[in-house]
Parts: sequence; C-alpha cells; structure tokens
Amino acid sequence: MDQENTSFSVKLYIYDLSKGMARQLSSVMLGKQLDGIWHTAVVIHGEEFFYGGEGISSCPPGGTFLGHPDSVVDLGETEVTDDLFMNYLTSLGESTYSAESYKLFEHNCNTFSNEVAQFLTGRKIPSYITDLPSEVLSTPFGQALRPLLDSVAITPPGSNSINGRYGQR
Repeated sequence: MDQENTSFSVKLYIYDLSKGMARQLSSVMLGKQLDGIWHTAVVIHGEEFFYGGEGISSCPPGGTFLGHPDSVVDLGETEVTDDLFMNYLTSLGESTYSAESYKLFEHNCNTFSNEVAQFLTGRKIPSYITDLPSEVLSTPFGQALRPLLDSVAITPPGSNSINGRYGQR
C-alpha cells in the first residue's frame, strides 16, 4: 500500500474530571453554569496521547483510570505517519510540553490537545473546552481558588510517559 496516500483517523477524547459534579455545583459556587471540568486527549495510530504534570503521556484508548471518555469528537483525517507524529511529540516534550511547563489554567491537557489537533488536521478542539479556565477565573470564587489550583498538576494514572524521550509503546 502506498504510504503517501494513507490517511489516519484523529479523535478527541473528552472526559469530565468532575464526573457530573461541576454541572450540579458550579452555579452555586461560581455563579455560572459549567457542564464539566474537561480533560482531553488525542487518539491517533491506536494510542491516546495527552499532557499532564508528568509531561506528554500515552496509553491505549480509554486506558487511564478515567475509563471510557464522556464524548468523542471526530477531528477528521491526517496523513501524518506514526513515525512523523512521534518525532513531533518528542520535540514538543523537549520544549513546549515538558513536565515543568504544565500550568493548570494556562498550559494544560486542553492546550496540548488543541495544538496537536491543529498539527494533525488543521482543526481546533471545541471552544467550550479551551475557554473553561477563563470562565472559572472570571468569577470571584475562581480567583479565590487560583492560588490553590495553580499548585495542582493533573496526570491520569495508567499511562506511559513520553517526556521527550519516547521509546516503546
């Protein structure tokens, strides 16, 4: 088969870290309704890739403790091969998405998924996900919680860390 004419499916896995609690409590706590606290990952080449407090990680699709995603968005197709994608991730892991660069509100799993989605397909992830940090921080309660939340690094267990040195899957 001609490798140059092969395309690969790209999916966005969306998880609600609050397991529905944001929908129930956000209007009382923040004064605005939030449908979830979103964690995202990009699935391509049979692996789920995401960014957290340990850097870039991967696992089989749905393979973290989060289990199956709450929703899946089809981002389209790409011609980016597995080798090219792994080289891209290694570069990101050594620079922009190192473990030390993680910031819950500004530089997180969703900024990673958005950048990777654009690299692979030219499409962004849904804005209700990328706008969530600014929505939370625009509230008095969000501002009050920020010092505490800035110290949080989210990394779902059950993954293989890439951290700029991707070896075996």
